[in-house]
Amino acid sequence: MPTTPAPLVYLSFPGTAREALGFYADVFGGELTLHSYAEFGRTDGPPDAVAHGVLDGVVALAGSDAAAGEQAVRCEGLMLSLLGTAEPTVLHAWFDKLSVGGSSIAPLTPKPWGASDGQVTDRHGLRWLIGYEPHA
Repeated sequence: MPTTPAPLVYLSFPGTAREALGFYADVFGGELTLHSYAEFGRTDGPPDAVAHGVLDGVVALAGSDAAAGEQAVRCEGLMLSLLGTAEPTVLHAWFDKLSVGGSSIAPLTPKPWGASDGQVTDRHGLRWLIGYEPHA
């Protein structure tokens, strides 16, 4: 039976797509591909603005710079969950890197129900839920 792909989060940044997607590539690793407005023949923004970018790896994200008059990403009531997506040491490293320039909402620590999790809002305004179950 074929696997159904997970949705790919596509973000519109307020002119910071190159910096933001580069930041996520530094945090998560993977291959980052960026295409400029000029490459796509777009004239609705600066030629060096990102028209389309993709981070392909363990954590996959896509995005672009919002054109004039378009809304940029604002997240309310949304968390990107990385629960159990990597070994605990990797998840702790991701949490720490996402916290740089952002804010830890709840530290990544053991919880009364036995799992460990935490929440952080990164410097680009995305909120992450990161955690894992204890090893058996």
